[in-house]
Amino acid sequence: MGLRSANRKKSRQFHIPEASLEEMKPPDPLETLYQEHAPTLFRFLIRLTGNEAEVKDILQEIFIRLARSPSLLKDVASPRSYLFRMAHRLVIDHARREQTRHRYDEEAQRDPSLHDAPSAPDPDESWRQNLLRETLSTLPPEQKAVVILKIWEGLTYSQIADVLNIPADTAASRYRYALDKLRHALRPLQRDLP
Repeated sequence: MGLRSANRKKSRQFHIPEASLEEMKPPDPLETLYQEHAPTLFRFLIRLTGNEAEVKDILQEIFIRLARSPSLLKDVASPRSYLFRMAHRLVIDHARREQTRHRYDEEAQRDPSLHDAPSAPDPDESWRQNLLRETLSTLPPEQKAVVILKIWEGLTYSQIADVLNIPADTAASRYRYALDKLRHALRPLQRDLP
């Protein structure tokens, strides 16, 4: 009888594999947020900065901040808009740091002992791509952000206003001014087209 009761106890116990336990856990909200919004943020940032390494740094910084302070999203009506706004602000911060770094680099170049040989231009880049890239880079950051959100992300002016925390009319006027500047700067390109 002792053997039978021991077998009954064993038959009532069951083992759940570790993998199954992991699958039963609710998804991490931060991971879900990342999965839903990181690809769109990446596209926005790459178009805004043109620098993949900087984009990866900014994305990492966004999600580290959210991991450290989950309360940042507590009363947020639209996480997507909040993330775009956070990304835009971080781009501006990075641009400011880069301007400071360039200023120091220029000062270092004035010192002949620190002067490096200039790098050769990349022969694979065409004149048109350079002109477009240079033209976009001359736009003020606030106009550039609106152009990227409107053209490449397909947002409406009210969505852009929500992302950048500006009035919709301001978003529309920044877009119009940016297009005027782009048209003017790209006139040589239009003449070269067949």
